[in-house]
Amino acid sequence: MSDTPAYPRSVAAGARTITLRLLERADAEALLAFARALPPHDLLFLLRDIRNPKVVAAWIDQVERGQIRSLVALEADRIVGCTALARDELSWSPHVADIRMMIAPEMRGTGFGRVLAQECLAMAMADGVSKLTVRLTPDQGAALKVFEDLGFLPEALLRDHVRDAAGELHDIAIMALDIDRQGGMKSAYGMG
Repeated sequence: MSDTPAYPRSVAAGARTITLRLLERADAEALLAFARALPPHDLLFLLRDIRNPKVVAAWIDQVERGQIRSLVALEADRIVGCTALARDELSWSPHVADIRMMIAPEMRGTGFGRVLAQECLAMAMADGVSKLTVRLTPDQGAALKVFEDLGFLPEALLRDHVRDAAGELHDIAIMALDIDRQGGMKSAYGMG
């Protein structure tokens, strides 16, 4: 098992320096502002609409109860990204965690998405998670590539699974990573 990543800490995203730290209750308003500034299509893969204050309050409650681990990414005092690693230890799948990740449009193409995905993977490994899943819309090519590069494989395509505010239906792709198997393969090939 890996060590738990230490926060807060700074990471590079292109020429920018971003501070990563754990989500706190005091972040609620800034998190709502961040979510409301995202293009609506960017939120379709989420199970709930995080532009709603009740959803953000429930999210923070789950963080405080230890059901979700979340990071916020700050440039100066503005949120430019966030993550959630959701796991239900009382379910039939306590070994599985779901990654949820959002990034401000101006941060895309800087390598920042890869940094956040790696942070989620490190947290999952520190928590003893053996399988990770991520939900995306199939048109999120850059995000799909990031997760493919980390070893995630396609597991499902849910056709017409979400409906946007205009009533249009969209597919959801689900990718997964078997952390134990991936780690064994990397070790066998001398990659870690």
